[in-house]
Amino acid sequence: MLTRKQHELLRFIQSSLEESGVSPSFEEMKEALDLKSKSGVHRLISALEERGFIRRLPNRARALEVLRQPEDVTPPVAAKPAAPKKPVELARPAAPAPANDVIEIPLHGRIAAGVPIEAMEGQTMLPVPAALLGAGDHYALEVSGDSMVEAGILDGDLALIRKTDIAREGEIVVALVRGEEATLKYLRRERGMVRLDPANAAYDPQYYQPGEVQVQGKLAGLLRRYH
Repeated sequence: MLTRKQHELLRFIQSSLEESGVSPSFEEMKEALDLKSKSGVHRLISALEERGFIRRLPNRARALEVLRQPEDVTPPVAAKPAAPKKPVELARPAAPAPANDVIEIPLHGRIAAGVPIEAMEGQTMLPVPAALLGAGDHYALEVSGDSMVEAGILDGDLALIRKTDIAREGEIVVALVRGEEATLKYLRRERGMVRLDPANAAYDPQYYQPGEVQVQGKLAGLLRRYH
């Protein structure tokens, strides 16, 4: 059996999907259910997800899918007779996704911002504000080294990478070198060679044949932890 708030949220999500084809934002859900904070919305969504009523679509902001209709559950009955609750208001003007919506992307390990090191595959998921990403599929890598400090990229930062195999001159990319090692550098081309430039005067550019370098993504944003 669902709680009253879980039942209301499931109805609200379903109504929003039927009307606009888009699941409501966390702010809209908070206001519709008269909650004090978005953490309450997170708990309700997690409970509905655990019970198999909804699921979150990966790598997309504001993406919820209703798997089961609420007709097969009965909201709790109030201890005292009460007037029927008014339906949740749905007539809201369209609004852009708020910056504090969060999605999860894969965290694949460490990447060098110095001498190339292996980019390790991993299964950890990293929650990221949707406003930092934009369109496309993304993943995250932990930066190791100091060769990009003059671009504001520090050791221990989490680099948010949009998946792509093409990049323009001067963009910061994840470059897979000789199929074995990955590094984060500026991509440039010079006299038929691929040049990977650091952003630290203490390091020299790296030159490779075009066939030795494969672009695996380009920098979309950064997250930094303060200890």
